[in-house]
Amino acid sequence: MKATNVVSSEAMVSHVVYDSRKILSGTGALFFALHGTNRSGETFVFDAYEKGVRWFVIDEKVAVPTLPDAVFLQVIDPLIALQKLANHHRSQFNYPVVAITGSVGKTTFKEWANHVLSPDLRVVRSPKSFNSQLGVALSLLEMHAEADVALIEAGISEPGEMARLEKMIHPTIGVFTAFGNAHRSNFESPEQQLEEKLQLFRHSVITLVASSIDVSNQQLASVAGIQPKPYNADQPWLTKGYEPMLGLLKALSAELGITDAQFESRLKTLPQLALRMETFAGINGNTIINDTYNLDMDALKEALHYQQRLAVHRKRAVVIGLSDNTQNLKESLQTLIEEFNVDAVYFLKADESIPWYELRDTVVLVKGSRAIQFEKEVSKGRELKHRTVVEIDLGAIRHNVQYFRKNLLPTTKILCMVKASSYGSGAERVASFLQQEGVDYFGVAFADEGVALREVGITQPIIVMNADIEHANTIIENRLEPAIYSFQQLDAFVTALIHLGENNYPIHLKFDTGMHRLGFAPEEKERLLATVSAQPEIRVKGIYSHLADADNRANTQFTERQIATFEQLKAYVETQLQYPFLAHLLNSEGALHFPEAQYDMIRLGIVLYGYTSDPKVEPELLPGITWKSAVSQVKSIHAGDVVGYGCSFEATSEMQIAVVPVGYADGFRRSLSNGKGCVYIHGKRCEVLGRVCMDMIMVNVTGLDVAENDDVEIIGKHQTMLDFAASMETIPYEVMTGLSQRMHRVYVED
Repeated sequence: MKATNVVSSEAMVSHVVYDSRKILSGTGALFFALHGTNRSGETFVFDAYEKGVRWFVIDEKVAVPTLPDAVFLQVIDPLIALQKLANHHRSQFNYPVVAITGSVGKTTFKEWANHVLSPDLRVVRSPKSFNSQLGVALSLLEMHAEADVALIEAGISEPGEMARLEKMIHPTIGVFTAFGNAHRSNFESPEQQLEEKLQLFRHSVITLVASSIDVSNQQLASVAGIQPKPYNADQPWLTKGYEPMLGLLKALSAELGITDAQFESRLKTLPQLALRMETFAGINGNTIINDTYNLDMDALKEALHYQQRLAVHRKRAVVIGLSDNTQNLKESLQTLIEEFNVDAVYFLKADESIPWYELRDTVVLVKGSRAIQFEKEVSKGRELKHRTVVEIDLGAIRHNVQYFRKNLLPTTKILCMVKASSYGSGAERVASFLQQEGVDYFGVAFADEGVALREVGITQPIIVMNADIEHANTIIENRLEPAIYSFQQLDAFVTALIHLGENNYPIHLKFDTGMHRLGFAPEEKERLLATVSAQPEIRVKGIYSHLADADNRANTQFTERQIATFEQLKAYVETQLQYPFLAHLLNSEGALHFPEAQYDMIRLGIVLYGYTSDPKVEPELLPGITWKSAVSQVKSIHAGDVVGYGCSFEATSEMQIAVVPVGYADGFRRSLSNGKGCVYIHGKRCEVLGRVCMDMIMVNVTGLDVAENDDVEIIGKHQTMLDFAASMETIPYEVMTGLSQRMHRVYVED
């Protein structure tokens, strides 16, 4: 290894980056210029440098760029160097490292294991589906001293790869989920492929092998093998396809100290994962599962299980796109699909169209190999509410939840606020995802929002923050938990419970500790607790208050007074109640800055989407919302021409403008007129010309090569949510809740 330049001994590398597009903070970053299929990472060194990176690992055959203060480490292969760094980092920790491999089910098993283990153990796990030569290295670099166990995925596609992964991971415990046909064409025989996978377990203390895998004693001679029996769970959505993995899960849990009772309890809320699949609303009331990633039999089986769970009582259809090279799979594919009793099956060639006109109120699974580029056919079935799209990144939301979770005490619960349609992102879909991620509670503003969540299968407790008197029966019927903030409201709710013959119904008492919004005054506590104790119809599930100034880092006195007041209230309630209850005070900003007051639960809101006023924390979070559109028309205007209503912009020279189908009816506020607002096209800032219309804006694209249908970024990499909110002189809350429901929501999870 050769190095250029000399730096201060105080310089430190804090994190690794390899994609210049995803650099949030260049300070302390070490950029690995990795070789790609079509491009080399050296191409993006300058972009990374502009974002603050000063440490680079590059190929020794590449000329070192001349950049002030930059340090370049030249190596034979940047990926191998990254893997060696990951191996060294892994060697610093002695807690168990669980390596998970298999033809399918790696990510599902990893997320299930995290769900079962995390209440008792601090878990580090591979992000997303990071299981490649690069992904495993990045996953291992996530390990830290505060963890108790690491869950690392390992995937291979050709001979020789597993030995490199095993050397990096050096697993304590091995898990083999399934053995199927994925990538089999790259191996001489199934036996060779199996031997390759088993190399991962050469030095494992113990290896857990799914009962569905036919592994001989001779093949297991080099590993410590256990074959758990199929686990028969009394859960309607757990079909027999998952039984072997449940056996693995129970065996791993037992190895790591989880009791049978704990396992059985957590099994009931296992996440239901879509993996690479994209799910969105389609035309004619359809729901479309887009899984055109590959046409592997094992992956199809997992997708069919997912479709079965998602559909519940709705009709199901499967569309298979076959290329010339996959026509021979038709018979075996049809046999597998028939096992799931779907209502309709379509086998299509690359030049054939999906018959969307035949499908109505159906959950449609679309599978096809990448070779036939079936995505265009899938897009024809999308519900085209609007060319402008709001994209919600569920993977980013998961990351942000985990950021908070790793800083909480093991007993502290997480409540996610999903009011106002989860800040405009779609409460039902986001809440379903968060429930899969194991959050403990949900919060809504009004009863009808809670009812909507129950209707889509949300079973976790839901607090209704504005529990109106007239909605008492609805709250009770849907087993929602009301926030009680006044004596009149308390009396009305108790009356409703008496009429319905209910006892011991859970409520949350809201105290006003200084914000002077809803809530009982602290001096009302004696009367309140006397009333509550006298009513067998109710049980105090929790007490809470709300911080008014938690984002004020310059002066924390007001918040500290609120915390002290709440502490006194909590102590008093404990003397009056003969049973435990939840105490929760911290909102998102409070959880960031006052962790000592986390009590039994914290409440996360817009920070789920990566937005905080704390510049130190912001780089640690991932943005969860992208707002984008497409150019409707490009036209030339001349000196003296005007643009838009009121002729408020007049051109002084030849210009090109683009019309974008987004306006103030969508949330692109009229105050962004005449250059105050902008969008980005091809990464370039394009300011708004004239006034923002209800459904359109006109932007300046002079000097840019812009055409109809080109992508338009409203909120994204170049213009963040915070940037856009600042241009509207507001906050991200108002931007998100102002996003019109007529715009299509797309949910992605890489």
